[in-house]
Amino acid sequence: MSDVSFAHPWLLLLLLLLPFIWIHYKKVEDKIVRKLRVPSIGHSSLPPKSGRVKLRLLPVVLRILALVILIVALARPQQPLGSSPLSIDGIDIMLSLDISESMLAQDFKPDRLQAAIKEAKSFIDKRPNDRIGLVIFAGESFTQCPLTTDHRILNVFLDNIQVNYLESGTAIGMGLATAVHRLKDSEAKSKVIVLMTDGVNNTGYIDPQTAMKMAVSESIRVYTVGIGKSGSAPFPYTDPFSGRTVYKEMEVQIDEELLQNIADETQGECFRAQNNQELKDIYQSIDRLEKSKIKVSAYTPKKELYFPFILIGLLLLMLEWMVKAFYLKQDI
Repeated sequence: MSDVSFAHPWLLLLLLLLPFIWIHYKKVEDKIVRKLRVPSIGHSSLPPKSGRVKLRLLPVVLRILALVILIVALARPQQPLGSSPLSIDGIDIMLSLDISESMLAQDFKPDRLQAAIKEAKSFIDKRPNDRIGLVIFAGESFTQCPLTTDHRILNVFLDNIQVNYLESGTAIGMGLATAVHRLKDSEAKSKVIVLMTDGVNNTGYIDPQTAMKMAVSESIRVYTVGIGKSGSAPFPYTDPFSGRTVYKEMEVQIDEELLQNIADETQGECFRAQNNQELKDIYQSIDRLEKSKIKVSAYTPKKELYFPFILIGLLLLMLEWMVKAFYLKQDI
């Protein structure tokens, strides 16, 4: 019982009143006894006390015991059952991932897209209590998975991502705007977008500046990640004559100025990943930054123990009544 606590421990102060009840009863009892005294009859022996006389204090003893137990019940004794999460002073995260053809470049192993998916899954696994969703974009954008705490299904969606699923191009503004739309109705205290791209905005009916203003108006923090090494990278393409996949070195073009501007305006941060390790470090940095901004509170479910005390207290009061009514023949 060492782990028993009380929901209302201040009610236990009522126990301090019980000695005064006993003292008051004893004073009343002494007055009655003094009034009933008779002159001494010498050395004559007094008749032995009857059972009723011996038990005249029993009702008040039962009542005080009942009050002790009922006061303990009112204080609500509880015993912990174990810890479980109660609430998170909210963080909702949307991952917005570029899946344009250039994400197949092999300056990352095995390629940019698979490296991004791997680190995204690792990031998700480290945040089991957050709601996380997924937006994919190329020439258009699409919500692959809305905000969810079911990270198992989110990982399934990540595993099933394929290039050429959307029309060609790189619509950074669309990828950002779709993620903002998914977060705008969130009641979380912290709303975050991780936007990853390897290119330059070249299509889409919402431009990046407009999408950025949408994020600012919704108090959404955006972490931007440019993925791709400096210089050139081997891009796969299908040889039209042989049908085989061949690789050609092509210049890496990432609009870092745009990504930096989006991060600055939304109070996020801008990163550049040029290899797998840097990409891993970036996700770890974002994980640390967001963990420092949220507060997780937990509660311990508890078993209520007051009912047996109430039952015992009522039984003692009933016993007091029965002793007074049927044995001591006192007025109730």
